[in-house]
Amino acid sequence: MKIGNYEVFSIETGRFGLDGGAMFGVVPKTLWSKKNPSDTYNRINLASRTLLIFYENQKILVDVGCGHKFSEKQQKIYDVDYSKFSLKNSLSKFDLEATDITDVILTHFHFDHAGGGTQYKNNHLEPTFPSASYFIQKSQWERALNPSEKDRGSYHQEDIEPFQNSPQLNVLDGPSELFPGLDLLISNGHTTGLEMVRIQDGSTTLFLCGDLMPTASHLPLPYIMGFDVYPLTTVEEKRTYLKQACQEDWLIALQHDPNYEAIRIRQGEKYFEISESINL
Repeated sequence: MKIGNYEVFSIETGRFGLDGGAMFGVVPKTLWSKKNPSDTYNRINLASRTLLIFYENQKILVDVGCGHKFSEKQQKIYDVDYSKFSLKNSLSKFDLEATDITDVILTHFHFDHAGGGTQYKNNHLEPTFPSASYFIQKSQWERALNPSEKDRGSYHQEDIEPFQNSPQLNVLDGPSELFPGLDLLISNGHTTGLEMVRIQDGSTTLFLCGDLMPTASHLPLPYIMGFDVYPLTTVEEKRTYLKQACQEDWLIALQHDPNYEAIRIRQGEKYFEISESINL
């Protein structure tokens, strides 16, 4: 998709599974399972998407998927599947290698968004993209270094340690225009300092909201994740951003929905609903 001087593509980095109850919080299984069937372990199938953005001489990624550092036990727990998609293979379709990436915007440091940012090479843990500047919010970086008991399991130290005292990591503090026409908006419900990306050119707006709304099934305001650190904040942030997205006809990029890459929404009888589905 062309938006101003940006070319934007949604690419797959793999598939994985998380507990359906955790993904929908207090919403009963009889409701969420209608569109999200679970396996025998109560896991639902989830996509792991990133945005690949071309801008002038820059090649930008928004998130990097789970990566390939899982133990055998973790792979079984999260049902990690790279049989159809991987970040490396998706980049190769654009004739890109890790060394070509110039910028990595991390929405947050949870393993399913940041795991692909580091790798083992000759038994040494290092950033996957050696030429890239990585961007993270200060409050999220501080939380990743000192998580609470509630969200400790979402952070894997292998994803974080290589960036301590690294010149590649750029720690930001608050919303900003990172590049002309590309700005970062901040959410604090799912986790503190989650960076959401908005690209606009005056006629088209693309909004990647990260885990504020991971799938289209989370469009109803009460449908929020049990993982959210501040669930009531999530509800109010969804109310604000979905209302604006509806009124201004934003295109919403979804990172975890197994069926929809991006959607436009309209006001339904009770909640917002999909008006259009688009592949980026």
